[in-house]
Amino acid sequence: MSFVPETRRLFDDLADTAFADLKAGEALSLQLSAEDQTYVRFNDSNVRQATAVLQRNLALTFQWAGRQVTFTFDLSGHLDHDRALLRSWLERARREARTLPEDPFAVPLQDHGTSEHEHSGTEPDAAAAVKAIARVTQGTDFTGLLAAGPQVRAVRNSAGLNHWFSTASLWVDYSLFTTNASGDNKAVKGRFWGPAWDEDRFQAVLAADKARLAFLKRPARPIAPGEYRVYFAPAAVAELIAMFSWGALSYRAYRDGNCPLKRLIQGEVGLSEQFTLKENFCLALTPRFNSLGELPPVELMLIEKGQLKNLLVSSRSAKQYGVPSNAADPSGWFGEHLRAPELMAGNLPETEVLNCLGTGLYVGNLHYLNWSDVQAARVTGMTRYACFWVENGEIAAPINDLRFDDSLYRLFGSALEALTRESPIHPAIDTYHCRALGGSKIPGALVGTFRFTL
Repeated sequence: MSFVPETRRLFDDLADTAFADLKAGEALSLQLSAEDQTYVRFNDSNVRQATAVLQRNLALTFQWAGRQVTFTFDLSGHLDHDRALLRSWLERARREARTLPEDPFAVPLQDHGTSEHEHSGTEPDAAAAVKAIARVTQGTDFTGLLAAGPQVRAVRNSAGLNHWFSTASLWVDYSLFTTNASGDNKAVKGRFWGPAWDEDRFQAVLAADKARLAFLKRPARPIAPGEYRVYFAPAAVAELIAMFSWGALSYRAYRDGNCPLKRLIQGEVGLSEQFTLKENFCLALTPRFNSLGELPPVELMLIEKGQLKNLLVSSRSAKQYGVPSNAADPSGWFGEHLRAPELMAGNLPETEVLNCLGTGLYVGNLHYLNWSDVQAARVTGMTRYACFWVENGEIAAPINDLRFDDSLYRLFGSALEALTRESPIHPAIDTYHCRALGGSKIPGALVGTFRFTL
């Protein structure tokens, strides 16, 4: 039996066993995260490390008399062993719950229905991808990581809720390195993603990155601190949109006084009419159900034409503050956060980006972003990889890394001139503990002025 159906049979058996063992007044939720992945690391176009990872992790949430306790542990895949393991954790949860104070904002487990979404299809051919990558990248300093295989997320609870999501896909996160005429190390960052390996499409992506790599061989142009006209490529905009998950659209963060978009929420300022951001689970990059098994709207408008429409509200926040929930997931590092963001595209063709930029900076990637002033929605970070000085619509020279510090109110407000017509998918590539699910759909952005500090 293959990984996905085998995992489903195991999960259902464990859930049925655990729910049957519950006593009066007890409630239980089981949340599954599982993967069967091939990870391959490349260096200088050669395979340097190949690893197979098969793991199943179970989160047990136990409720009793207004108390709640959660434990997570790994499953072995052997039914008898995992049954005994689950029962031992359930007993420990009972003991722990009796030592805890009552949680006034704990959300009782409920039956939020059932759903089943399997996007697996044919699993991507990792072996074919590895051979092709090693062959077509010869002659370049290609370094990167490939991840391929099926992933599962599921949740069941003793109230009857039952949601299942499985998918299979492949991504290659890579860099092409070179040394420019000044002796500086430079790199182009690239990413290939899809439900299956497609050599022709990979070669097209690689060819575009090689073309940018040629410009990086030129001597770097020193850039003084100041304000510049800037084009942010989609990958750079995706990093900026990710900051909206750092409390910017969280109802709890707003009520706690830590929300960077407080002035937008209160109607004191607006963003550009070109800026429309929504949650869109039709992208099918992540399960629609959250960690509690609740189902948010398939599409939830957050900011429409620069005006706030909704904040992300978890059921816990709803209970605490007496407001309606939209089933936001409260389990992220920063609380209520974006899970399937889409920034609506504009009308600027990518082929016209340099002409419309004229003279200014082309920023391919950003990293190390953080808030520099939460109350003013100011973000700081660094440029990275393929960033260029552009003159009269033509790339003139690469630049050295720059730090920036500016407000989202200006970036996506008064300074936003255009968004690109093309809007690629940016898959999540985190591999902490397991391969992440999720991603975003984000276009590029042309900005009239942006502040760089060094």
